[in-house]
Parts: sequence; C-alpha cells; structure tokens
Amino acid sequence: MRLNLVRLTSILIALASIASAQRGPQAPQPALMDCGTHGAVEILCGTHSPEDLELTPDGKYLIVSRFVNGRAGGGTPGLELLDLAKKTYSDIPITAEPRKDWGDAACPGPVGDKMIPHGISLGKRTGGMMQLYVVNHGGRQSIEMFELKQAGGKWTLIWHGCAVTMAEFNDVAVLPDGSFIATHPTSLTNADLFSGKPTGVVAKWTQAKGEVTLPGSEGAYPNGVLVSDDGKTMYFNAWTAMEVHKYDLQSSKETGVVKLSFMPDNITWTPEHKMLAAGVKNARGNCPADSATPCISQFGIAEIDPAKMTATTVFDSEGKGALISGVSVALEVGNSIYIGAFQGDRLVKIGRKN
Repeated sequence: MRLNLVRLTSILIALASIASAQRGPQAPQPALMDCGTHGAVEILCGTHSPEDLELTPDGKYLIVSRFVNGRAGGGTPGLELLDLAKKTYSDIPITAEPRKDWGDAACPGPVGDKMIPHGISLGKRTGGMMQLYVVNHGGRQSIEMFELKQAGGKWTLIWHGCAVTMAEFNDVAVLPDGSFIATHPTSLTNADLFSGKPTGVVAKWTQAKGEVTLPGSEGAYPNGVLVSDDGKTMYFNAWTAMEVHKYDLQSSKETGVVKLSFMPDNITWTPEHKMLAAGVKNARGNCPADSATPCISQFGIAEIDPAKMTATTVFDSEGKGALISGVSVALEVGNSIYIGAFQGDRLVKIGRKN
C-alpha cells in the first residue's frame, strides 16, 4: 500500500510529539539554549532540521540532510555543507548526468528542487567514485543517487540515478556495488506505533532484482541502518522498541540485539569501528509528567560494540539543559561529536569524552 507524503508527515509529527491537534493539548517543550558556546558544548545554529550527517572524505565538512517536511520551524529542504573550521553552512551545488549503471532503468529522471531528503549514506563505489545515497520524500518516494566529487576545490554532487519505491524509506546504507539496504518504518501499517510490535521491515535493492524484503527483518519502527565493511552484516534500529538489531545478510537471520535507554534514530560508524546511536528519550526528562509522548528535548547517545552487541553511554542530556530538540544522529569527528535533529535550527557539538 502506498503511503503518500501527507501520511508520512502526519506519522512523523505524531511520533515527535508535536501534533497537539491529533493527541490533544500538549504542554510546551522547554525553551532551547541560545546559540554559541556553553562550557564544553557548542550550539551551531543556521541550519534547518539537520536529520542526518556524513563526513566528507577530506574531513573538513559535514554533509547535512535538511529534512524540512512541512513541519514547524520553516526552512527549505535540501543538502548542505557545514564547514567545520569556519562553522558556516552552504548549499551543495548539484548537477545531473544520468547513468545507466546507477539506479533503476525505470527512474523517471532527476528529482531537481523537489527533493526532501531524509537519511543519507556516503560510501566508496567499486571503481573509486564516492556515492551519496539519499532517502527522498519530495515528488516521489525514492532513493536518489549522487556522486560526490570535488570541482574547483569545492565539493559538489552529480545526480546519476534513482530507485523509486511504493512505501517511504527512512534511512539507507549504500553498498560498494551500487546496491543499498534501507528501512521501511511503517510498511506494516495499522499497528500501534508505540506498542513495540512490528510496524515495518528492512529491504535490499539491487539493480538486477530491484527491492526485496529481508526475511525476519520486521521491527518496531525500523529506523537507522548500517552495513559492515565486508557486506556480511546489517545493523538497524527499532526506534519505538529502543533496540539496535544485528542481522546476518548471508544467512538472513537476526544474530543479536541490544536494548538502550532512549529511542535510537540513526546510527553511525566511529573511527574505531564502533557504532554511535542517538535519539530522544522515552523518559519524561524536563517534560511534563503527564505527557503522553516522548520528551524530545532530552536525548541519549550510546556507543555500541558491534561484535558483542553491548552499549556504553557516551552522553546523557539529563541535567544539561535543553540543547536541541528531536535528536536523530550523532557523528564522531576527531575529538568531537556532532549531534543533529529532525527539527530545529541547530547542530550541537560536544567533546568526545564529555
């Protein structure tokens, strides 16, 4: 069954506890701290809904996915760069050069300025090109496929193809051969999204076979996804169950799970090849005790050992003020961690040992 963009937006709003009209009157979230430096924490304002992050190969910029999807706060959807040294944001120049070896032959062509990006994944393609795959909700439900390259000393994107889907993806993990794995959080609809019961699945797409659901990948709102370097193992977050799952792609079965104290949204690799999971808390935090939905101004970050499937707390926002609302991703760069969110005007930078 196809879920249109309006349906997707309503689901996200409900899950983010900002749909007062749907759930009844909600007490306001705590006021966020001002932009700038607050001790060991730095708030980098100037973006819009920075839902997912990737680091450019030179380590100088973050690729930011502005998931602006008709929600409060305004802004224009798109992809931008954060200059880590200058602490400034700028749009990434995008051109189009369709290629038959990228994406589905049925792709209708470039999505252009209609793109509403969600999860993103950067990796090296067989042959050496850097490929950035983008979950898109604008104009069509699709994975948009770009080549990331430098031109005149600046990073640019070249659109090469796409894969259109009938149900919305949330996050994507690119593979060296041009295929990908992506999460369908609500493809098994009509379930209570907060019940802990399966609401979606994970799928693999290849140019030869198209999209195929991975057996036994049903989960409670499948969200962020990663794949090991050898392509044998997948990891995906069950957002409403507060779990991260390990899945063997060769035997098509789950091989591990770890429970967290927050709702893990996206997951990223660290330089030590551990995983960082980040997300809003299900605890009330500074929110009213009678709130019926998660407190989205409080969040956690955990480091996960992919071999042992054990988790260690890296950061807990409790008692540190309202830094950011709707946390969705944490990415380690050098001695710092950059934190993004599915709404708002900011990224947050903290020390790795904060």
